[in-house]
Amino acid sequence: MVKRGSTAKRQRRARGSLNPEDIILGAFELAEEVTIDGLSMPLLSRHLNVGVTSIYWYFRKKDDLLNAMTDRALSQYAFAAPFVEADDWRETLRNHARTMRETFLGNPILCDLILIRSALSRDAARLGAQGIERAIASLVNAGFSVDDAFDLYSAINLHVRGSVVLQRLYDKNKQLDAHATAYYEDITIEPETTPLLAEAVSRGRRSGAPDDRNFEYGLERILAHASLLVRENTSATPKGTAAKAASAAAVRERGGRSATKVTGTRSHPRAAAS
Repeated sequence: MVKRGSTAKRQRRARGSLNPEDIILGAFELAEEVTIDGLSMPLLSRHLNVGVTSIYWYFRKKDDLLNAMTDRALSQYAFAAPFVEADDWRETLRNHARTMRETFLGNPILCDLILIRSALSRDAARLGAQGIERAIASLVNAGFSVDDAFDLYSAINLHVRGSVVLQRLYDKNKQLDAHATAYYEDITIEPETTPLLAEAVSRGRRSGAPDDRNFEYGLERILAHASLLVRENTSATPKGTAAKAASAAAVRERGGRSATKVTGTRSHPRAAAS
């Protein structure tokens, strides 16, 4: 992830010393303090101790800068998410989902750029598609049909992103209004009128909340259903057909890894160093 920078006052830069990399890193530093919504070119120029026209030379408007930040964030997120492996698909997919959620929850800027703003360049969109292709190829190699593999990974992706975005919106509302509440906190639960809800809530459950308990429950239900699908598909598929499908998926998976590595290195040469 992008490192948090020092908020100490910077010395005035020499003329011509500013470059796009400095601007992007400075924007991430400033966004830690003021959020993506509060980020502006004048604020960034003061943060970098440069004239605002120096920033406009490289980024003509805020959206251009946010696009560059999104590309950087997506490349780092792609490297942070662990692979789904065919020989242990259930455990590695579980770990993949948990890591995605933890990564977004631990970095609100990443969540705002990728999940909420979600404006990707062509290179960034291609990188994201290659990551999905690689995961689906592993699932096909594990015995899923292409359709089931697609639906499974889509469900996992939606489950993770929905949970994260709900939590992020809750946090943003709290920042704006300390008394703000979420819909699941406003439900009126009384033992006389809703005894079953009252019983469940008394044991720490929260209906519809994007918390760890609800996330894990949904994740395990998706994985349990997927296990049934792969068993049914494996038992119904002739061995020769299954072997051919596994071989083709393995080839696609190797190709996806190679392409992703080349694309990530070319488009984001300094992403890992950030």
